[in-house]
Amino acid sequence: MATPNYGYEKRQRELAKKKKKEDKLKAKAAGRQHTDGDTPDAQEEGSPDAPGGDAPAGGDSAAD
Repeated sequence: MATPNYGYEKRQRELAKKKKKEDKLKAKAAGRQHTDGDTPDAQEEGSPDAPGGDAPAGGDSAAD
């Protein structure tokens, strides 16, 4: 009886994992493309009256 080729099986598992990961990343990127302009956060980043601007959250930066 022939011995199992574990190296081949491992390679196939690795290729399947890689393909699944790439598909997931593509789906994630496609989802981002559809929502890039729709999110209010993307529009408010450049506005000066956006909450949280450049000031630190604690406001104690002068105390250091």
